Amino acid sequence: MVQTPDPAAVAALERFKAQRVTALYRLDLIDQGAVITYEDGTPVDMVSEKTRLQAQVADMDRRIARLERSVG
Repeated sequence: MVQTPDPAAVAALERFKAQRVTALYRLDLIDQGAVITYEDGTPVDMVSEKTRLQAQVADMDRRIARLERSVG
């Protein structure tokens, strides 16, 4: 008997993949020289932000792979 994946789990996986795409887009903007500032005008440390996003994407890659195995 073939087990069909849980639609809610599949939807959650797709949303998580979309979040990963957003993080990759932000990394690309940083590579192009984008600068982010806080509401008070203080610039964000872009080197730290890039490092944070890279770690976030790596974590998402691991989690997505695990979720894809469980969803089937």
